[in-house]
Amino acid sequence: MSPELIKLLGYIGLGLVLVLAGIGSCYGCSIAGNAAEGALKIKPEKSGNYMVLSAVPASQGIYGFVAFLLMNTQMKADPASGLVIFGIGATVGLVCMLSAIRQGQVCANGIVGISQGYNVFTNTLIYAALPEFYAILGLVGVIMAL
Repeated sequence: MSPELIKLLGYIGLGLVLVLAGIGSCYGCSIAGNAAEGALKIKPEKSGNYMVLSAVPASQGIYGFVAFLLMNTQMKADPASGLVIFGIGATVGLVCMLSAIRQGQVCANGIVGISQGYNVFTNTLIYAALPEFYAILGLVGVIMAL
């Protein structure tokens, strides 16, 4: 395989980790945000809880950005590591994306529960931390692989 192709694949991997994590955070936040908008009509006094839960899936985008920075440093130091960067970027990006989307769904269900009068804010944060754990493991994997 030519060095130019390896370098190109590395940069595609950089793009994938950043874009997929960002897409996941956008979807996750909008899923929870949609539930918050509906919940505001029922219990507007709980808007602070809705806002916090709506923002939780944004963290995966941050993990993707940190992974991008770490991988970009490696790519600049050793362009021959492009295949490794591609593999890491694609897999960690996918993990962050799916984690954020599923986390948004958990948070949306918590928001609906709060609007129905249940005291589930703390429990929802705990349940939302479970899919986040896998995005964190992905970031740790990046750190260990580089």
